[in-house]
Amino acid sequence: MIRLIDGRGKDTTWVASKLNRRWQVSFENKREIVSKILSAVQQRGDEAVLEFTAQFDGVHYASAQEMLVSQEEIQEAYSKVDDHFLRILKQAKDNIWKFHSKQLENSWTVFDENGIMLGQRVMPLERVGVYVPGGRAAYPSSVLMNVIPAKVAGVSDIVMVTPPAKDKKVNPHTVVAACEAGCSRIFKIGGAQAIAALAFGTATIPKVDKIVGPGNIYVALAKKEVYGYVDIDMIAGPSEVMVLADSSANPVLVAADLMSQAEHDPMASAILVTTSFELASHVLEELQRQVEGLATRDVIRVSLRDFGALIVVDSIQQAIELANAIAPEHLELAVHNPFEILGSIKHAGSIFLGHYTPEPVGDYMAGPNHVLPTGGTARFFSPLGVYDFVKKSNVIFYTEKALKAVAHDVIEFANREGLVAHANSIKVRLKDNG
Repeated sequence: MIRLIDGRGKDTTWVASKLNRRWQVSFENKREIVSKILSAVQQRGDEAVLEFTAQFDGVHYASAQEMLVSQEEIQEAYSKVDDHFLRILKQAKDNIWKFHSKQLENSWTVFDENGIMLGQRVMPLERVGVYVPGGRAAYPSSVLMNVIPAKVAGVSDIVMVTPPAKDKKVNPHTVVAACEAGCSRIFKIGGAQAIAALAFGTATIPKVDKIVGPGNIYVALAKKEVYGYVDIDMIAGPSEVMVLADSSANPVLVAADLMSQAEHDPMASAILVTTSFELASHVLEELQRQVEGLATRDVIRVSLRDFGALIVVDSIQQAIELANAIAPEHLELAVHNPFEILGSIKHAGSIFLGHYTPEPVGDYMAGPNHVLPTGGTARFFSPLGVYDFVKKSNVIFYTEKALKAVAHDVIEFANREGLVAHANSIKVRLKDNG
């Protein structure tokens, strides 16, 4: 079901080499499909979007305007979402908003006595596109996590796209989450054609400045291809969790947490690294027992078999080294005193401390963003945040006196680089003013 790797007496490199890592396989055929979709939408706009929606989603819209979720559909969605869930949704929204408000940056300026003013303006992007997986599934939490940081940043126009079900509808929980979070418009389209529409714009769907949100491999490849026409957040891969545990961990809880990530995708990765062989053995027993009662057991079994592992190492320090080498999306510190080792963790998307902070609480209610770097990219990427929805402009002001003070240095610099017109731009000002 899941491999047990005995890393005792072995170094971290040896242990890491025994893991089945999800290195990128060849997607050349899918890239060709995506490229054709992008080109068609860029050239033919709504017409191409409608064709691909019919082809891939089996949804035939009578007109481009039918892609837009109407006010009637929004009202219908609210009627189908019970008050209990709406209350939970609003509480999650408040928690996410409060956390992300701490990430706001301010514009600033500095002055000196020589007549120089320098500064930086922090401004929100004008329009953002949010991709939310859909069809038969519903991910209202993904809506909140992608839209709320943009709203906190001050983005005025947030356009959401999500694949429709066969009845041309969007899951009501997704629609309500979008409205509560502050989406401007919702379009019932998905796949690479939705990414193309957001990147290039059509008569119905506006071009955006940035596209965020997870999707399947076609969505991921499309986002990668349109980068440069628009900005993107990241190329997200299958989900992953590492549980770093000592003998104080409860195998029942550890097994449950591993399966909570394994159920996402057959390619999801769930790894336990522990100093206790006894714990690893008990976790294996719990996995075999608990999985029988879960509706997603088939996906969990494949994920644990192909990309899961129970790893036993000699020390907590070696476990930390392994965690930093793998740089997991989610890292649970299921140890007696997680605060003692928190400072040693260098690379992780989100860190969960202690036995009562399972990863799902971060997915839904805690407040920090659950859009996280995967596949080891936590070494250089950060979670989605307010900072992803702003841009910055530098501001420079020199008085005549200030310019004269540095003029000859600037001229010399320009001449050394062979940029004589740069130098001349300074020289003409010296001539004009004596």
